[in-house]
Amino acid sequence: MPTTQALSDFLKEQPQNKIGAVAAFIESHVRENWQEILVKENDRLLKAYAEAGDPAYGTYLNLLFLPVHRQLSEAGLRPEPRLPGNFDISREWGRNPDQSDQERWMWSTLHPIEGPPVGTIVTITYHDHTRFRIPRRPGIIALTETSQQDIVEALSRLSSDFKQALEFSVEYENYLRSLEQ
Repeated sequence: MPTTQALSDFLKEQPQNKIGAVAAFIESHVRENWQEILVKENDRLLKAYAEAGDPAYGTYLNLLFLPVHRQLSEAGLRPEPRLPGNFDISREWGRNPDQSDQERWMWSTLHPIEGPPVGTIVTITYHDHTRFRIPRRPGIIALTETSQQDIVEALSRLSSDFKQALEFSVEYENYLRSLEQ
């Protein structure tokens, strides 16, 4: 499952655009491995979905990003939070009423051993709420923004759907309130 080129090589090729180089590396890894992991781990992922539902997508993303975390560490970079990002502040929306074509945007800011953050990696996960299914390859966006507010503003400019979606924690709180009524 190794990506053909090490992250350190990507960084050498693009020294002025470190976050762009990291995003290109991650995109290459995802392109090469997203379907292979679905096939190789199919039974495990289906079992996780049957037992816990949507957290199975987190299992999938952990498997997908494990080699990326190793490469980031070797390159002296630390994602905060761990890729793909913080579920509580992520945003999700769908393309159809049956929720079989959803997308969730999460992000992690990359920190070097010393110095300011180099940027933010946004992961877009396409998924299905009716069964375990990832209908298309996860997307990766590189941002130079590193503060929560600046990241949200940048993503809101990129996507009106993102702008209108609620953070998961807010959406879930609203859901719990609706049950009390």
